[in-house]
Amino acid sequence: MNKNILNTGIQNFINEKLDTDILSVSLSNPTFEGATAKEVVLQLEAAKKCIKKLPTWFLTPGIFYPLPLQIEQTSSEIAAAHKATLCPGKKMADLSGGLGVDSFYFAKYNEKVFHVEMNEELSEIAAHNFKVLGALNVQCTAQNAVQFLEDNDRFDTLYVDPSRRDHMKGKVFLLADCSPNVPALLDIMWTKTDHILIKTAPLLDIKAACRELNGVYEVQAVAVGHEVKELLLRLKKGYQGPVKTTAVMLSDTREAIYFESSLEQEKESQSQYEKPLSYLYEPHAAVLKLGAFKSLGVALQLYKLHEHSHLYTSRELIDFPGRRFLIQEALPYSKKTMKAFSNTKANVSVRNFKMSVAAIRKKHSLQDGGHVYLFFTNDLNNKAMVIVCEKIK
Repeated sequence: MNKNILNTGIQNFINEKLDTDILSVSLSNPTFEGATAKEVVLQLEAAKKCIKKLPTWFLTPGIFYPLPLQIEQTSSEIAAAHKATLCPGKKMADLSGGLGVDSFYFAKYNEKVFHVEMNEELSEIAAHNFKVLGALNVQCTAQNAVQFLEDNDRFDTLYVDPSRRDHMKGKVFLLADCSPNVPALLDIMWTKTDHILIKTAPLLDIKAACRELNGVYEVQAVAVGHEVKELLLRLKKGYQGPVKTTAVMLSDTREAIYFESSLEQEKESQSQYEKPLSYLYEPHAAVLKLGAFKSLGVALQLYKLHEHSHLYTSRELIDFPGRRFLIQEALPYSKKTMKAFSNTKANVSVRNFKMSVAAIRKKHSLQDGGHVYLFFTNDLNNKAMVIVCEKIK
């Protein structure tokens, strides 16, 4: 950690170049006493990535930024603030501390937080930033998780955010494919706590994770805006009951929206089917990630259009964890039907349909945008259809 980066001249330069593209700044080869051009450019690139994702860090003078990639891999502040509400207590440990965003928010709900990070430079950076941010109840230690657990007593909660190994990027994965290997670490963790919180990427195989672990009592799919950002697995020592599933839909402009079900409830639920009625409903990505396809319809008394479409309909408008539409027409999919939409603007979605959005747009000369929404799917008799809708705000 080169603290010369924090000198006033370099900090002023970074602030002045926030609206300039990184390549241009890099080509200008900015040089300052005590810091290389590469170091300065990396700080600028990292600062840019924090503007929306980590505004508290960005707006606080004296912050030292880690590598841009490390910022990409960390939790957003919105997601971290949600996680912190799940584990209040006197003492907890973040076993994969990283930049420290999660630890910073855990510190708001715990008297003492241990930030455990085996990368010594990143641990030093986090310690510096905690002091600048006023999070004085966070203690940083540069150790691996196993050594830290062996050296310490019990905690109210242990938190771990294992990273996928390189060969698993972009693929559905198991917790055993991560570092640290949480299933292998679980026995020692249970000697130190009765509560564990695990964060993973959305591509985790949820059912497999519940089989890999013991004590899972809840799985949360946490979304910021329209995108699922992370999965949270909550474990309690000795728990053997049903696994609750919660879709958490966060936004910086409104209160969080939740939809709760369970793996057992989904398995036992029976969907009701119907042709398109007055309203169409498209579930949020967080609900879909949890696989709550049948239990969603049962809980909200909605009809499904088809077993594999995951679109719902009703005669009366209801509150819904996702997008809602007023159905204008439900038409059989054909050249004759689509001729009326040729060379017009429409928002196109497909569910359980034989063609992709791109293929449909090309074939029928549909431009993107406008206020018309076209859903291409199959009806109860597996006949292709297009549902013409208007979005309800």
